[in-house]
Amino acid sequence: LSQVAGDEGILHASGSGLPPGTKDYCIIYNSKWTSLPKSLDNATFRTLENLTSTVLCSSSEVPSGIMKDKAVVVMRGNCTFLEKARIAQSLGAKMLLVASKSRLSSISDNKTDFEDVTLPVALIRYNDIVDMQLTLGNEVNVTLYSPPLPEFDYSMVVIFLIAVSTVALGGYWSGVAELENLKAIANPGERETRRKKEENVTFTPLTVIFFVAICCVMLVLLYFFYKWLVYVIISVFCLASAMSLYNCLAALLGEIPFGQCRITCCNKTIEVRLIFLAMFCAAAAVVWAVFRNEDRWAWILQDILGVAFCLNFIKTLKMPNFKSCVILLGLLLLYDVFFVFITPFITKNGASIMVEVAAGPFGNSEKLPVVVRVPRLEHSASTLCDLPFSLLGFGDIIVPGLLVAYCRRFDVQTSSSSVYYISCTIAYAVGMVLTFVVLALMKMGQPALLYLVPCTLITSSLVAWRRKEMKKFWKGSSYQV
Repeated sequence: LSQVAGDEGILHASGSGLPPGTKDYCIIYNSKWTSLPKSLDNATFRTLENLTSTVLCSSSEVPSGIMKDKAVVVMRGNCTFLEKARIAQSLGAKMLLVASKSRLSSISDNKTDFEDVTLPVALIRYNDIVDMQLTLGNEVNVTLYSPPLPEFDYSMVVIFLIAVSTVALGGYWSGVAELENLKAIANPGERETRRKKEENVTFTPLTVIFFVAICCVMLVLLYFFYKWLVYVIISVFCLASAMSLYNCLAALLGEIPFGQCRITCCNKTIEVRLIFLAMFCAAAAVVWAVFRNEDRWAWILQDILGVAFCLNFIKTLKMPNFKSCVILLGLLLLYDVFFVFITPFITKNGASIMVEVAAGPFGNSEKLPVVVRVPRLEHSASTLCDLPFSLLGFGDIIVPGLLVAYCRRFDVQTSSSSVYYISCTIAYAVGMVLTFVVLALMKMGQPALLYLVPCTLITSSLVAWRRKEMKKFWKGSSYQV
């Protein structure tokens, strides 16, 4: 017999006050047992009878006639949904709500057992029933409906703006650092000072291959040892994001010629405002770590810390030439596609390793802080039930961002009026739009690098070929090597 899973729907409640108050609540129902209207216009309201003092495992638990033509809510108990539904239907109820004090889960049972059940059966949170009574009063009319999920959600626009602006700003910042390097090389007096400030790390082709190998090993280890390693990743993210946020804000403070009071300690001088800035950044990371599971607002702090991390990474890590960019982006494209599309044929449960790790394998409540996330903004049953998020991995920002940064530095070296930088940034934006289009059409998570890497690499190559600078663009500057 086929097993059927649960679906998300909406309970629309209306009070009897003047004017009547209304409120929506999440329900879990089974579309194989009964179908719900797609809109509120076609739904039928029923008076709610609160019987949460009983579990309705026997018809003798409730007075005769109390359920007639009503929507009834009872507690989840030892008997099955099928037993409750048959009892409620025999007593004249038109709708059955089962209140649960635990987390809502999918309603599954044999389809054929419910062929004689005609009333809709849904699972609802017990706290929502209490809230309904407090908000709308004792006389409440309710109805159930299940609107279709929207094809497009405006959270994707927010994700797009965050990603493109981060890549553009990171590339620009890398170009500013490159210009300062060129000035230091031209002025021997500034060379030593600049060398002390320089914190960049240059990737060689061999380093790129080693880096990708580490990514593969780390992802596999996370898949098998997630419940321990997730806390290591959270700790590393807190430390790295706090330092990155400090570096980003310190660069901005450096442009403000006020509040430059200094103190001396251990033969070193430091600005007081930088001490307070370091304390602020550390506090931001600690607050996120403590409240990281508060979905209503913690995502804002995670995104701020994540954007700072991506900006600092793009600015700090330097690709010496286009050859290294091609190797890095190409290998990570293969890595992304393999762990998303190929691993489902290898794993026992048929799920991709990438998706499992991103979602937390085996139902782990802790999530890896390696994504920019924005809650879905379109009203739907999903937003009521679990506040779903649109996600974009840090790698989908950082990896193409390193190419954008190289293009910006090459513009500075050749005085090419930012043509490489602008064209590569536009190509990244086009790749993001293409990712969202495929996501909407296929209705499943996509490896964004599958679209971002070809767009950025092909565009950069065409610009270099059109300007007859391909050889120089491929090999990079001699002083960098």
